[in-house]
Order: sequence, then structure tokens, then C-alpha cells
Amino acid sequence: MNRWHLRQQLEGFLTEDIGHQDITSELCLTRHEHGTGRFLAKEDGIFCGVAVLRELARLLEVTCIQQVEDGQAIKRGQVLAEWTGDLRSILSGERVALNLIQRTSGIATLTRRAVDRADGRIRIADTRKTTPGLRMLEKHAVRVGGGFNHRGRLDDAVMIKDNHITAAGSITEAVKRAKRAVGHTTPIEVEVETEAEVNEAVTVGVDIIMLDNRTPAEIQQLRQLIPPHITVEISGGITVETLPDYADSGANVISLGALTHSARALDISMKIQGGKKDEL
Repeated sequence: MNRWHLRQQLEGFLTEDIGHQDITSELCLTRHEHGTGRFLAKEDGIFCGVAVLRELARLLEVTCIQQVEDGQAIKRGQVLAEWTGDLRSILSGERVALNLIQRTSGIATLTRRAVDRADGRIRIADTRKTTPGLRMLEKHAVRVGGGFNHRGRLDDAVMIKDNHITAAGSITEAVKRAKRAVGHTTPIEVEVETEAEVNEAVTVGVDIIMLDNRTPAEIQQLRQLIPPHITVEISGGITVETLPDYADSGANVISLGALTHSARALDISMKIQGGKKDEL
């Protein structure tokens, strides 16, 4: 993860949440009141948020003591990290920290579940269906959960989808145009649905074929038409629950938009040590 990019994002998130000042903390607390805020897991899951908590602590000028690492399984009631220092600063950064680590830990938890259900039979990848502004963090969370990243941006690879094919006139024409423009190190992927489209993609020489919205039986049948040097990706209509049905279909990768667009936030709280709600 790019630390400088993260720092810029966190500065923006703090500005968005605090505004000119946290008037409640400024009015209720003095500069001399110090303490410790403990981040507590309120349910089991996979933690993801070390970089966020550490970098936010630097910006808030408080000390961060990390108790768990990214990718670690956590239990309800477990202390994840502590912030120590000016209580006004700790409380001013609380919500930004929680919003982010709840989100990333939720994605890591869902990804780990998907990876476990795949049981090593197929690679699990994300998509670009991420929250605007949070792609770097959300894709990091997928890696923490044991998954792999698909392209991060549109300039990572050529991925010819149905609308590109419609606009260009055919798979063959779209691929030829792409090959004339890109270098030999840039892979070309094409999205297909039918046997005729698979044969056309193979003939024109793509690097990756995505079988979109096909059943496991259809994927097994279409896979026989694709040479082994071409990577086969499957996507569309696949959930974590139905994933095992696709794991033995002969494809190399399953890309799941749900890893990022449908992950539920993991329940995490922050409590000032010694307070009434210090214990779960």
C-alpha cells in the first residue's frame, strides 16, 4: 500500500469529518487530559487496518500500539489496538478510524470465507466494483483476506467487454485494434458468453477469456474449447454460497464483485480505558 497516498486520503477524511474543529471534544476536554482509547472487536472475523490506525495516529499526534496484525483471526472482546495521548485528538479521529477498519475488516473476513470455500481449487479475485475513493484500501483488504486483485485501474490491462465489442463491431476487430496499440507486455482479456464467441476469441489470440454468467456445466463445456495457455476467468451471478459449485469447473480464476460491494462491516468499537463501557 502506498503510504503517501494513504496519508493524503486520511487527511481528507479527517477534514471531511472534523470540519473546522470537533466542538464537542474542544468544549468538554482540556489539552492536558490524556488517556487511552482501545479498539475492541465486537464479533469474530479477520482484522485489516494496521496501516490505517498507525497513519491516523501520526496525523493525530497520538501513540498507536498494535495488538493484532492484518490477516489475523480475531475474537469478540479482543483488544485490537490502543491509541494513547491527547483525548481530544483520540476522540476527533475515532469515527474515521472505525469507519475504515470496520469496512476493510469486513472485506477481509468475507474474502477469507470465499477463499476457504474454494479450498485451493481456484483463485479468488476481486473486481473494480469498489467504493469510490477507497479502492486502494478495499483491494488491500482482499489481499489480506487471502484473495487476489484483478486490475486496479483501467490502464492496468486491456479488458474487452460486451459494450466494447458492440462499439467495435466484433471481438476480432476489437482485439486487432487493441493489439495494434499496446505493447507485448500488456495482456488482453475478452468477455464472452457463447461457444461462437469463445472460438472467435481463441482464434484472434487473446491472453485471458472471461466466461460471463455461465453455469458450472456450461463453463466445463466451454473450457474444452480453450487452449491451456489461455487463462480462463469466470464471473457473473456467483456468490460466496454458490462458489464451491464453480471451483471444479476448469476455470483458473473466479472474480467476485461481492467481495467489495457487498461486504458487511465488521463490528468494532473504540472505548476510552476506564469508562463505563470499557468492557463488552
